[in-house]
Amino acid sequence: QVQLVESGGGVVQAGDSLRVSCAASGRTFSIYAMAWFRQAPGKEREFVAGIRWSGGRVYYVDSVKGRFTISRDIAKNMAYLQMNSQKPEDTAVYYCAADLHPGSISYTPTYAYDSWGQGTQVTVSS
Repeated sequence: QVQLVESGGGVVQAGDSLRVSCAASGRTFSIYAMAWFRQAPGKEREFVAGIRWSGGRVYYVDSVKGRFTISRDIAKNMAYLQMNSQKPEDTAVYYCAADLHPGSISYTPTYAYDSWGQGTQVTVSS
């Protein structure tokens, strides 16, 4: 099992930047990929960004391309989401997720991930 803990959420103004972090513990050697999802009130949880743990290939939802950057520090078992030029529609609870299955092809659906953090609230005011 892999345990995930997010941190770094908060309240920012539109146009500001914020970085959220995810600390992984447990059987971290089994991580194949990690991702960030978000869930706004009344909406389904949606994929935001993903990264292959080995190799670092990244994936983004179209709405955040050019604004958000996902990264990881393997030595520290950390994943990050740098969010720039934030918009009010970025307001949501942000969740970190880990995929523990080598060779996974799907990276956007929630069922592709085995471990989840508790989430961190990000609020962008206009």
